[in-house]
Amino acid sequence: MKKIEAFIRHEAFDPIRDRLASMGLPSMSVSEVKGSGRQAGAPDDYRGRRAGIFLRPKIKLEVVLDDKDLDRAVDAILELAQTGYPGDGKIFVVNVEESIRVRTGERGDVVLEAHPEEG
Repeated sequence: MKKIEAFIRHEAFDPIRDRLASMGLPSMSVSEVKGSGRQAGAPDDYRGRRAGIFLRPKIKLEVVLDDKDLDRAVDAILELAQTGYPGDGKIFVVNVEESIRVRTGERGDVVLEAHPEEG
């Protein structure tokens, strides 16, 4: 199992979410975060003074998936998040050692499967 942590622009989120869902990867966690990358701070007026804004708003998208789905998920994020300008974001891929479904105690790859329909 792998975990994708993608820091992306806000406007890229909806298309990425829709694409991943259409690929059968609807499970994700999303956070609004602020951070700084290699781009310089943007000048802005704040309380009558010129100041640099170094913490830019981003969306942090986290997706845990099967190894076989990794490349196509990363490719989709790249395609939809890339504008060619500084601040497009970053993607990190990390190994997931274990997964456990809290409700049932199930462990392993079964945790990534959709829940069976309950009557």
